[in-house]
Amino acid sequence: MPDTPRQPPLATFPRLLLQHAKVRPHHPAIREKDLGIWQTWSWSQAAEEVRALAAGLAEMGFRRGDNLAIIGDNRPRLYWAMFAAQCLGGVPVPMYQDAIAAEMVFVLQDAGIRFAIAEDQEQVDKLLENKAQCPELTHILYDDPRGLRHYDQPFLRSLDEAQEAGRARNRDEPGFLDGEIDKGRADDIAVMLYTSGTTGKPKGVCLTHDAFIAAARSGCEFDRLGPGDSILSYLPMAWVGDHLFSFAQATYAGFTINCPESGDTVMTDMREIGPTYYFAPPRVFENLLTQVMIRMEDAGALKRRMFHYFMEVARRCGAEILDGKPVGGLARLRYALGNLLVYGPLRNVLGMSRIRVAYTAGAAIGPDLFRFYRSIGVNLKQLYGSTETCATVCLQPDGQIKLDTVGPPLPGIEVRIDGSGEVLVRGPVMLKEYYKRPDATAEVIDAEGFFHTGDAGYFDEDGHLKIIDRAKDVGKLANGAMFAPNYIENKLKFFPHVKEAVCFGHDRDQVCAFINIDMDAVGNWAERRNITYSGYTDLAQKAEVYELIRDCVEQSNAELARDPMIADSQVHRFLVLHKELDPDDDELTRTRKVRRGFIAQKYAVLVDALYSEKTSQFIETEVKFEDGRKGKVAAELRILAARTFPAAAAQQAA
Repeated sequence: MPDTPRQPPLATFPRLLLQHAKVRPHHPAIREKDLGIWQTWSWSQAAEEVRALAAGLAEMGFRRGDNLAIIGDNRPRLYWAMFAAQCLGGVPVPMYQDAIAAEMVFVLQDAGIRFAIAEDQEQVDKLLENKAQCPELTHILYDDPRGLRHYDQPFLRSLDEAQEAGRARNRDEPGFLDGEIDKGRADDIAVMLYTSGTTGKPKGVCLTHDAFIAAARSGCEFDRLGPGDSILSYLPMAWVGDHLFSFAQATYAGFTINCPESGDTVMTDMREIGPTYYFAPPRVFENLLTQVMIRMEDAGALKRRMFHYFMEVARRCGAEILDGKPVGGLARLRYALGNLLVYGPLRNVLGMSRIRVAYTAGAAIGPDLFRFYRSIGVNLKQLYGSTETCATVCLQPDGQIKLDTVGPPLPGIEVRIDGSGEVLVRGPVMLKEYYKRPDATAEVIDAEGFFHTGDAGYFDEDGHLKIIDRAKDVGKLANGAMFAPNYIENKLKFFPHVKEAVCFGHDRDQVCAFINIDMDAVGNWAERRNITYSGYTDLAQKAEVYELIRDCVEQSNAELARDPMIADSQVHRFLVLHKELDPDDDELTRTRKVRRGFIAQKYAVLVDALYSEKTSQFIETEVKFEDGRKGKVAAELRILAARTFPAAAAQQAA
């Protein structure tokens, strides 16, 4: 029998964890804010917690090849559960904590889940609700015991119990767990992350230790991340971005991850921690900017004038100063004064005073939004990747930042543009397969080993990749001009009063749009003008709100008219939806990506009205509430025309 090839000493995440426990045992590995107090575990303490949990799972019957569902907010013991499953040759399967019970059934069944670890009573209740449909689910463990005292199901146990059993086994069999860890191989599946399911059922993306360690190494070396760095871990654990930054890179480089007390305290906790490294999708940066603009509108006249004056200074030269480009002495002096009076305090309010590098990815970010953060001194960079590539393909190098590209491919990654304009990727960061879906795997990986991303893009003259839109979403107007809906939507969402936008136009003679207002921003705007309203639906249909949104649409049109490639994609008619688009209503994915086809079908009567001569349209829509109840929201929606601009006249119009 041939010898099993010897694995490199740090080929898996459990081995990396044990290495950090050995070389930096007292360095903080993870923190959690609980009841207002930050709790800290060092690398050696974290390793001991993982060893106890892994042995406890083994004692309960968790076997090599088993899949472990993990459901909850970012918590130390949920991250440790990932390591524990990997120690035993199992695969962690993190699930979206805000998914309703019915949405969990598919993943639980598809992944054949026998063991699940839930954060608290809310997540346990979802699992119990689904248990009849998931007969393989025989073990449920929980972290937070509050509210679970009287739950007496024999298959339900606390993580404390599991760890106690694990410590006993480790005492009785001191070599057991090390033997299991030694069996791990670089090409074993390290994690299974389910796709968002924008066009159908989610698929389980199987990613190896080798792939995620390669992705982590590439990013850490590129931006010099090390043990001294610190990150706030607040995004869903089921999302590939969190797994790369808060698990893979932290485990590779040895830096500290910090778990906020709750989703409501993220900004406060971020100011307290002062991370050096930060990641957020564009919607988070949009929301932060909205909050800033609301606060400035409530400020005194002098403060508002000072803010707008120095933001104009920052817009002219801030990004250039950050990139080390030549800027005149007077402009630098004005910027330095602005940094003292405006930018520095603003970064402090945002919790970004110590940030050395920040990334955004997951969707295209509007150039204006991107420039805003760079102009106030936040080293925000665009990253491009997907779940199937461990979120790693392209990254912008310091000093070579462009507002409309995602940078060149990272070292070791090949990127090719095929004849249809689709972006193809090949490299060590690619998925191994889709779980139990060889047909789907064969569809996306071609004979040369290139992964077909489904994104449309091209390289500019400097070799930087520019993503236009999802390839399936890029269409043409009736006159043959390119129609890229996501690009237009991002233009609209830069305005603080616009929370979401959905554009239509493929094979039509003009572009029309649905708009979701931002309740906080528009509500604040309305209250300062003594406009009364009873809720979202009432506020959204106010004549004054429609005029506010029309102004946003027309400013966006003026911007679009400057680009000859998309000048024909200006929005001609729009309406403000009577309800917020919601993942619970299947209109958005759990990562808040628009399910464009579903929305077009669900609101077909509104789409038809936009492309008719109608000035209003009645609609009644069924909605789901958080407690599972269903209701209906009805309204007569107004439809307004927006001013459009000839390309040649755009400069004067703006």
